[in-house]
Amino acid sequence: MAKSSNKPVTHGSLNFVGRTVQSMLDQAGIVLNGSNSWDIQVKDESMLRKLLTGGSLALGESYVQGQWEVDKLDELIHRLLKSPITHKKHFISRQLSIIAASFFNLQKKSRAFHVGEAHYDLGNDIYESMLDSRMVYTCGYWRHAGTLDQAQEAKLELVCRKVGLQQGMRVLDIGCGWGSFAEYAAIEHGVSVVGVTVSKEQIELARARCKDLPVEFRLQDYRDIDGQFDAVVSLGMFEHVGHKNYRTFMDVLDRCLKPDALALLHTIGKNESIPGVDPWISKYIFPNGEIPSLKQISEALEPNLIIEDLHNFGPDYDRTLMAWHQNFCDGWDTLQDKYPDTFYRMWTYYLMVCAGAFRARDLQLWQFVISKGTSKYPYRRPDF
Repeated sequence: MAKSSNKPVTHGSLNFVGRTVQSMLDQAGIVLNGSNSWDIQVKDESMLRKLLTGGSLALGESYVQGQWEVDKLDELIHRLLKSPITHKKHFISRQLSIIAASFFNLQKKSRAFHVGEAHYDLGNDIYESMLDSRMVYTCGYWRHAGTLDQAQEAKLELVCRKVGLQQGMRVLDIGCGWGSFAEYAAIEHGVSVVGVTVSKEQIELARARCKDLPVEFRLQDYRDIDGQFDAVVSLGMFEHVGHKNYRTFMDVLDRCLKPDALALLHTIGKNESIPGVDPWISKYIFPNGEIPSLKQISEALEPNLIIEDLHNFGPDYDRTLMAWHQNFCDGWDTLQDKYPDTFYRMWTYYLMVCAGAFRARDLQLWQFVISKGTSKYPYRRPDF
């Protein structure tokens, strides 16, 4: 990262570049060096020029570099995403992301383990500090919950009910994380589980947590899964599949589902079918990630699979992310000797940007119940 010149800026001293940036921010009700909790406090005016061409990539990088501050980062992002600013696709970094995703298969099999190494293998201590006691790294279900632990247990139970788990079933968990679903389903519903992940750190901890349960964990790409199962779940893994591979993923579901079995796909979703992902998120958090649209998912399901139920509880992810951020901040004292201050700012930016995106309804959280059309799905979502 480039060194900051640390040249402070006052609102009244904005140069031409600053005034140009301010004219854009006016559309979102954001004032450079203003008094609102969502206003950007500029610490180094060099970041203003970068914003004009760099868009979200420059915004994130300059924040991590300490070139600007804000009291409520989540609310700043919420306001930006609700404004016309983000509807402009002229930023070079965003155009490059779209072009790369359009012409290349960034999630091909040879790159499958990249995100595991870059994100999930950062250190289990980060996730143990940030997540709930079960270490669930997907959106909680807050309908009747008052705490993060309650919301995550409710989500796991909701998933089990949606796919109709019964004692003795054999279940596939694609993208098993640290084994939270496998552990819960085995204990609470008496099933056996095969969990698949591309993260060495996840699988090591998952095996330790579930060592006395009928659970098997595999370090494996989803394309190599074989066998048939009484139910299939995938919680928060589909964001790593990429639009060029959506049909391949659905083919895996098709071959792994017994004729009367149900699958549950839990994924973040976007409102437009535009390739690529936010450039900052792709570069620093989830390399080669891509958020699907409803159109992309439904087309990939054709012609062999049927959507039995679609449930959107995207606003619950805002609350989940805010809880993760609070846990991360509370636990930073135990992490700061191992991770630099820039990591704290990067991780804060990641969590708060995502919270703001869900608050703005720029992102959704979808749960699909999927079948081959021969299951006995009750045609009514479990009331839970």
